[in-house]
Amino acid sequence: MKRIRITIIIALAVSTVFFTACGDKLKETKEEKIISEKTVEKTMPMMQVDDGRISLGLNPMQKQHQLKNMRSHLEAVQEIIALLSDENYDDASEVAYTKLGSTTEMKLMCASFGDKKFENLGLTFHESADKMSEIFKKRDKKESLNALSNTMNYCVQCHATFRQ
Repeated sequence: MKRIRITIIIALAVSTVFFTACGDKLKETKEEKIISEKTVEKTMPMMQVDDGRISLGLNPMQKQHQLKNMRSHLEAVQEIIALLSDENYDDASEVAYTKLGSTTEMKLMCASFGDKKFENLGLTFHESADKMSEIFKKRDKKESLNALSNTMNYCVQCHATFRQ
C-alpha cells in the first residue's frame, strides 16, 4: 500500500514536471516564432502571394499614396454612415460628393495607374458616389442605404480584382 502511494506521488511529480516543461517549451516556441517572423519581415522584402488579383505594379511611393487614398475613402464611408444614422442627409450628401465623388482630382488619379479596367472601375465608383450624394438629398433612409450599398459594391469589386 505504501509502495502504491509512493508510485502515485512519483507519477504525479513526473507528470507535473513534464507538462510544465512542455508548456514552457511551447511558450518559448511561440515567442521565438514571433521574433523570427519580425526578423524576417525586416530583413527580407515582403513576398507577394499570387491570390489571382491583378497587380497594379506600383512603386513604393505610389503604394503609399494609394493606401492613403483608400483609407481616406474608408473614413468618408464611415463618416457617411454616422451622418445617416443621425439622419443628417445634407452633410452626408456633401461628404459623398466632396470626398468620394468624381472630382477632377479623382478622375486624374484613376487614370494615373495605367490600367484601363482599374480606371473604368474607379470612375464608375466615383460616379456612383455622385448619384449617392443626390439620393441623400431625398432624405429617404432606405434609398440612401441602397445607394451606399451600391457604392460599396464597387469597393468590394475593386479590392477583389486588384492589388497593389
